[in-house]
Amino acid sequence: MTRLYALLAALFVAALAGGTWFLTRADSAGGDQFAQCRSSAIAGGAGTIGGPFELVNAAGETVTDKDVITEPSVVYFGYTFCPDICPMDVSRNSETIDVLADRGISTTPVFISIDPARDTPEVVGDFAFNLHEKMIGLTGSMDQVKAASRAYKTYFKQQPGDEDYYLMDHSTFSYLVLPEVGFVEFFRRDETPEQMADKIGCFVDNM
Repeated sequence: MTRLYALLAALFVAALAGGTWFLTRADSAGGDQFAQCRSSAIAGGAGTIGGPFELVNAAGETVTDKDVITEPSVVYFGYTFCPDICPMDVSRNSETIDVLADRGISTTPVFISIDPARDTPEVVGDFAFNLHEKMIGLTGSMDQVKAASRAYKTYFKQQPGDEDYYLMDHSTFSYLVLPEVGFVEFFRRDETPEQMADKIGCFVDNM
């Protein structure tokens, strides 16, 4: 099962990177309130990504997606010990939140750790707050983290190394999630805060 999950996640990432997504017949037939906002089509439809999760917040409280996604949110899976990619991506997401705030749109950045062994609630909470005062940092048991990762079809794997000093391979997409709607769009690493804000604004306007 683990090998199958890894293969499916890898195929998902490869397809996203190559931009080889296709709309389902239902999507292409119409009825998508966000059709004019989407820059990428999702195989199987946007409903195949995201869904319920149960994780632990910075206060050590168990929370669900309903507790966390209370307004348009930008969700990212990473880890606090990440030397370069995660800080850059999460900083970009934080800038996006500020650009949107300047435009009168309130959104929340969410950081979900894929390294619960080191990312305790306190650690992930400090990391999130230092990057943006609105950012919600989440961790949990490995089972909880894996379940959330599977829901969003992300990939992560611990590299060999010292038990305290190791790196994680992981996908680097950010996800726009709307309350009562769920996942609607993903963003690649090369998109700027302004580009992200433009897209998010379109989705918010059409909620």
